[in-house]
Amino acid sequence: MTKTELINSISDKANCTKKDAASALEATLAAIQEALEKGDKVSITGFGTFEVRERGEKKCINPKTKQEMICPPCKAPAFKAGRGLKEAVNK
Repeated sequence: MTKTELINSISDKANCTKKDAASALEATLAAIQEALEKGDKVSITGFGTFEVRERGEKKCINPKTKQEMICPPCKAPAFKAGRGLKEAVNK
């Protein structure tokens, strides 16, 4: 499903205009992004949790030169599905 298809689905289910649905989706995504930038978790009951996980330093291989190098530690966004979402997918 693309973003446009998601906006159309929200518009149909919420009985609102596509413009309002797009605005609501953009606001939701912006709020989640802002919370993750601050290092906060975003929990949506029955759906899942968005969080930032820290990855440690590790050895990598440059595929072009085949040389070993060290990748620095970084942070990565992660999503863990909630029980309700897992059950819905496994029906």
